[in-house]
Amino acid sequence: MSEQDWVLHVDLDQFIAAVEVARRPELRGRPVVVGGAGDPTRRAVVATASYEARAFGVHSGMPLKLAARKCPDAVFLPTDPPAYEAVSARVMAALRELPAEVEVIGWDEAFLGVRTTDPEAFAARVRAAVAERTGLSCSVGVGDNKLRAKLATGFAKPAGVYRLTRDNWVAVMAERPVTALWGVGGRTAAKLAELDIRTVADLARADPAALATRFGPATGPHLRDLALGAGDPTVRGTPRVARSRSRETTFQQDLTSADEIRTQVRLLARRVAEDVRAEGRPAVRVAVKVRFAPFRTTTRGVPLPAPATDAAAIEDGALTALAGLDLDRAVRLLGVRAEFG
Repeated sequence: MSEQDWVLHVDLDQFIAAVEVARRPELRGRPVVVGGAGDPTRRAVVATASYEARAFGVHSGMPLKLAARKCPDAVFLPTDPPAYEAVSARVMAALRELPAEVEVIGWDEAFLGVRTTDPEAFAARVRAAVAERTGLSCSVGVGDNKLRAKLATGFAKPAGVYRLTRDNWVAVMAERPVTALWGVGGRTAAKLAELDIRTVADLARADPAALATRFGPATGPHLRDLALGAGDPTVRGTPRVARSRSRETTFQQDLTSADEIRTQVRLLARRVAEDVRAEGRPAVRVAVKVRFAPFRTTTRGVPLPAPATDAAAIEDGALTALAGLDLDRAVRLLGVRAEFG
């Protein structure tokens, strides 16, 4: 068999929980939930849950209080971003020692571009390198483009390897719901259902003009391309550069005063500005995230008049974004995000 180009998607299994268990081996095999300050009596959401906790229905983004009700025997731990960043750096360093282009796309995942006759054997080599360097387990999706490699990883989990290419795309994906596609969430699926499009096969057969009318001239055809398995085959071996810096706070008591909300947004904006200055790049856009009681979340962003790193400009941008939101309900969470150009 001759060599050919492949895209591998490497995804660390239950990454944050795995890092915590590695630091506390006595927790191995127990349900572990990481989020907030690690106190399920306080307002915060699940950052990640171990597979043992997921068996009880606990998942990322769930309120810690609900996670505790679903899995009362779980061990709750606070998040520790510096620890996760350090382990992630070791993983990516291990991947870069392999004969592959490495495109980092998050703490716990990366695309690899490789030329080989046996992508599964290379994937096994990847898994061994990560385990040797960090003790962590990863899953690897093998594809002929990034979309298929990314989706293949879902079939590989946990701790496996799976190939998804043009050859088996229809057999594997056709009858799956549209939400099985990378980037298609519940809201998009609901809009597609209005067009009687529910499966990947339905979307692949859909009229591009009808999709463009419903979703716009760019998004509509893009959705059909996803259903056909089309994707970028090129892995760009460049260091990961942060696209934004953000801070958010969950309040133990709902905020009901507009002045109080503005004060908290100012404080968050100042903290974000410190992060922006540390990054050494100016922000070009600022967004505010508001989670109303009980759990409705909305986000609004505005461009800055000019790229900026100073607190005053970022604070003004955050307040401008906030002014565009209707603060007619109690607020349980606020966040500010500064985006780089």
